[in-house]
Amino acid sequence: MSVSVQEADFDAGAEIGALSAGRDDVGAVASFVGLVRADKADGETSAAAAVKAMTLEHYQGMTEKALEEIVVQAQARWELLGVRVIHRVGRLLPGDRIVFVAVASSHRGDAFAACEFIMDYLKTRAPFWKKEETLQGGRWVDARESDDAAAGRWSDSK
Repeated sequence: MSVSVQEADFDAGAEIGALSAGRDDVGAVASFVGLVRADKADGETSAAAAVKAMTLEHYQGMTEKALEEIVVQAQARWELLGVRVIHRVGRLLPGDRIVFVAVASSHRGDAFAACEFIMDYLKTRAPFWKKEETLQGGRWVDARESDDAAAGRWSDSK
């Protein structure tokens, strides 16, 4: 298991390769890469509402601990051989990579499920604060009900 919170970009291909390098017990690696998008706030239609940049803040130490706990929960639910989570902080532009989750397992089902679980929990339980910059000014991003619903479906499974 490896968790990083960092300003630096990452190489998803290299990270995926590292999860299975030198191992013959890995049968599947599932991964997710999240990107900053030039989204508009709900109900907004003007080009001025498009995101020009996003700044992510966190509490060092606390955030890493929360991410590690999410991974531990995934390891308790599925048979995992490796997990890598990277979340970037600082000022990011549309198109920049913001988050990486990869899971290695003997079988694809465990890898897919654990990767999705980690991402759903990361969106709702990891202490990050996001501020979007638009031509209309800055706005803090509130939690979305759809993210809570996605994470909530795991409470009854496995």
